[in-house]
Amino acid sequence: MKLSRYTLKNISSENVVVPDQEILDLPEKVLQFGTGMLLRGLPDYFIDKANRKGIFNGRTVVVKTTSRGDAAAFDKQDGLYTLCERGIVNGEKIEENIISSSISRVLIAQKDWGEILECAHNPDLKIIISNTTEVGIQLENDDIRHYPPNSYPGKLLAFLYERFIAFNGSDESGFVIVPTELILENGKKLESIVLELAHLNSLEDDFIEWLEKSNYFCNSLVDRIVTGMPDKEIRTSIENELGYTDDLLIVSEVYSLWAIEGDEKIKSILSFAEADAGVVIEPNIELHRELKLRLLNGTHTITCGVAFLSNCDTVQHAMEDENLSGFISDLMNYEIAPSIPYEIDEATKQVFISKVLDRFRNPHINHYWKNITLNYSSKLRLRCIPLLINYYKNNEEIPRLFALGFAAYLYFMKAVKQNGKDFYGEFNGHPYLIEDDKAEMFFHLWNEKSTDGIVKEVLKNESLWSYDLTQLPGFKETVTQNLNSIITNGMKATLQEVHPEKLFISNES
Repeated sequence: MKLSRYTLKNISSENVVVPDQEILDLPEKVLQFGTGMLLRGLPDYFIDKANRKGIFNGRTVVVKTTSRGDAAAFDKQDGLYTLCERGIVNGEKIEENIISSSISRVLIAQKDWGEILECAHNPDLKIIISNTTEVGIQLENDDIRHYPPNSYPGKLLAFLYERFIAFNGSDESGFVIVPTELILENGKKLESIVLELAHLNSLEDDFIEWLEKSNYFCNSLVDRIVTGMPDKEIRTSIENELGYTDDLLIVSEVYSLWAIEGDEKIKSILSFAEADAGVVIEPNIELHRELKLRLLNGTHTITCGVAFLSNCDTVQHAMEDENLSGFISDLMNYEIAPSIPYEIDEATKQVFISKVLDRFRNPHINHYWKNITLNYSSKLRLRCIPLLINYYKNNEEIPRLFALGFAAYLYFMKAVKQNGKDFYGEFNGHPYLIEDDKAEMFFHLWNEKSTDGIVKEVLKNESLWSYDLTQLPGFKETVTQNLNSIITNGMKATLQEVHPEKLFISNES
């Protein structure tokens, strides 16, 4: 039996939370750009939970912005999908299965643009959320009259302009816009790009005034590990327990956080926040952002190349390896935590580190290091380089673990094969796709330069890092030494040499 609105009545609520049929008829109140797992496992999860509690009473119409894949699975299942929460909280094993009914329909931008613009005429629609990855919020000289515009900011501007016309620019017709892309001040950056695009498209002054005064672009931060479809054996076990099949099933950890910068007015519009303490709406979310961006995401980014090249597939498996788990713990405690460019008391850092280590150990989450390498270069720039620079401001020694992580990044980016626009590295005789906008640059670097030359060329590239990293004393030499060791001896031996013993104990006990 396939999950759909018509089979809900045949699904037992013994092993899964089943939505009431009335929820499926709630009005659309949210426009969401993106169909990814993070959106379905966090914002859509909160909206679904609020609907089940009778709080928000609105559903989400989703826009698929990329040309890859289609929306067939969403259509067949009427937007329904199963979220399987798995984790350990205070020593207690938590498992809950939920059929999420927050999504009303999925529209494809390239095919359904007219229908998407029609949503701008819906007075119930008050909220826009997005996750188009970190590279999605970029200024592109986009013509909003294209059908559809190319970029996400272009699509958003076209939608807002349609709204302005539909409601004659009334103050009440504006939106609360909450991007979830993991970039600094994502709301403010998106707002500045949309405003600049409005000027580039020569839109009228009345619209620009409405855009600025009647719409609220909120900085936000999301924190939850959500993985895709589990492997065949686990999926079969889950579906046998549930009594139906689900092509959109996802697994998430229990921990969840969506911190949104906003005032009481924004809080009243985002009323789904009342359903779960994981939604935090505050005037300043910098503390939440810095802890998550640096200690969780920064650790992921610095470690992913080291772990992948150590032939370790998931984060949880890394925590079972003494060398890798020691590397991760010490990296957080001795190099990242002291270098966070925001004043946070030590006790708060230690509590957060302890939670992160518990989350990394979650045996139910297959969080693959290879997936974490997506947009490796931009993640390193945004999440980690500020830490590196701050470390040097506070210390006279080289951050040896960061230097190893950077060397691993350089080796992971060694593209050896090109197939059309795709570039592939090779590890243990097997190719892997390098999903990074700098892959072509590295393809040429590795073909043309020595390891010394590669390190120097990359570190001094200010367009990559907004800083000449060769100016950091000893960093270039240490990265070069590590890179040569990885090439000659392999990652495991290099890790053992750089980090021979487990120094960090307190958060492991």
